[in-house]
Amino acid sequence: MPSAPSPVAIGVTVFRPDAAQVAALLARVEAETRPTIVFDNGGLPASAAADLVERGARVLSAGGNIGIGGALDAIARAAIKAGAAQVLLLDQDAAFAPEQVTELEAALARLRTVSPPPAVVGPRPEAAPGRKAPAYPRRPGFSEDGSLVPVEFLATSGSLVDLAAYARIGPFRSDFFIDGVDLEWCFRAWSLGYGCWMETATALPHRVGAGVIRSRLLGIEMPRQPLFRMGAYLRNSVYAWRLPHVPRRWRVRQAAYLPLQALLYWADSGYRPGVLAHLSGAVLDGLRGRLGRPKGLP
Repeated sequence: MPSAPSPVAIGVTVFRPDAAQVAALLARVEAETRPTIVFDNGGLPASAAADLVERGARVLSAGGNIGIGGALDAIARAAIKAGAAQVLLLDQDAAFAPEQVTELEAALARLRTVSPPPAVVGPRPEAAPGRKAPAYPRRPGFSEDGSLVPVEFLATSGSLVDLAAYARIGPFRSDFFIDGVDLEWCFRAWSLGYGCWMETATALPHRVGAGVIRSRLLGIEMPRQPLFRMGAYLRNSVYAWRLPHVPRRWRVRQAAYLPLQALLYWADSGYRPGVLAHLSGAVLDGLRGRLGRPKGLP
């Protein structure tokens, strides 16, 4: 008699993983009893894909880089088709143990009794050595539930998504390609009567970027990103201002913060004219609604 489908599927997006990341992914698949779906956005060696399949993972690919939004949607569709009720989303750098998945399952079960119903629950972010952890602003108007905190949004990596809620909220924006995908989806979830929660009792180190850019004068710090990704961040942030489900308080905050980030990034580049031109063009693309593959994408 066939076993019942696991209520949780694990979804991992990879892009040009190095040998250490491939080894960690293989070890994760071996240690995890839940089904694992890997989406290759490009660069996964054929031998590594074969090893993953041999260990029981399902490997998906569109034959090239379709961005994080498209990859996450492909994973979610595959998880639904496999009969899962939730999917835990991870990137190739995420060190998230199987027992932590169980903690998020329990947290999601606890949230079934609250209103609004949960769309996603994720771990507390921590900074990996030499990196900056993302910050999740608290959602106003909602109370904590023990160790669970209502937040405006959280990063997709480490997030346990309720797939019934996902079906109602809709897919991630593939035209955002990489940055702001999680933020827009969570704001949309809140606007449609679902909640996004952070479980503070468990944590996930984040390894975004290659170091941190800091300015004591401006009082800000940010991940040091490739130029194409910084451009995508600015473009998508500016475009999101026109979306009705993005709160006015967030638009006001971003309107004040984005110019400072752009200035800090430009200063870190040595005030190169080409960098300023790229960032300015990205803002213009956001204002004009020109989304899709970011300019300068390798």
